[in-house]
Amino acid sequence: MKRTVWFAAAALVLSGCGSGQVGEDGADAGKPDASNKRLALVPGVQNEPFYISMQCGAEAEAKAQGYTVDTNAPQKFEATLQEPIVTGLGADKPAALLIAPTDDVAMTEPIRQVKDLGVTIVEVDTALQDRSLAVSTITSNNEEGGKLAAKTLAELAGDKKGSVLVLDTIAGTSTTNARAKGFLDELKNHPNLKATGPAEFTQNEPDQAASKVTAALASTPDLVGIFATNLNSGEGAATGLRNANKSGAVSLVGFDASPSEVDGLRAGDFQALIAQDPATIGKEGVRQAIASLKGEKVQRDIEAPLVAITKDNMTENEKFFYKSEC
Repeated sequence: MKRTVWFAAAALVLSGCGSGQVGEDGADAGKPDASNKRLALVPGVQNEPFYISMQCGAEAEAKAQGYTVDTNAPQKFEATLQEPIVTGLGADKPAALLIAPTDDVAMTEPIRQVKDLGVTIVEVDTALQDRSLAVSTITSNNEEGGKLAAKTLAELAGDKKGSVLVLDTIAGTSTTNARAKGFLDELKNHPNLKATGPAEFTQNEPDQAASKVTAALASTPDLVGIFATNLNSGEGAATGLRNANKSGAVSLVGFDASPSEVDGLRAGDFQALIAQDPATIGKEGVRQAIASLKGEKVQRDIEAPLVAITKDNMTENEKFFYKSEC
């Protein structure tokens, strides 16, 4: 997988979250350049199949329209690591920035600074609370995805009564927080199932997810299900259940369909996956960015499809499996 790193980033960053400065002198500052065919994609984290699939979709669409995409992602899903990448774009600004903000508040100012240079902003996957910066937001309906996960888990549980653990990632992550909310809201419609409490945060670390599953198994004898809101939380939850010899005995519904999760579904570590369509998110992000650059009509909000995948319907839903490389 090709990744382009902007080495000038460090020189343009001042210490402290939100304090990076993007500057440009001259009369052309803040004005779009019609000859600029370069787009920048800043996903949430490196080497995650969801974002790789998004990159593949973005690169294919950009190439078809005569543009290029430079992709650079932080090593972890953290605003303090994503901010320098965004700030560094001032050294050689792209025509548009496609970004999955790692914090819906903390990334506001860095993105605003880039926009002030005349860079078109498109949000992909995650979004800021401030809706004034991006011309378009392409994402799954994450709250509905959470509701779909709860319905799927209820079908798996049948008439069985018991408790359900919800594993979220990091507070301030718009997508996963919405998934947890949707799940907990829908769970109220299934009286045989009850949440162990509010969603528990894993800091997007599989080992923390595994530890929380271990603790829940010890403290909650009637645990019948787990909902993990993303890849890392799901993989950690699967590890925790395997370590306790509870795989399958406690139904695990994960979000996303990475190669490892798909393998886990085949093996019985997961009982269902709620898959997104990241390639479509990347493709539509490029389309909306280019439309904006050309002064054409832009769709402000676009929802990508979601599907519940079980072992029984895996074959017919293979198109939703995520990629590990383009």
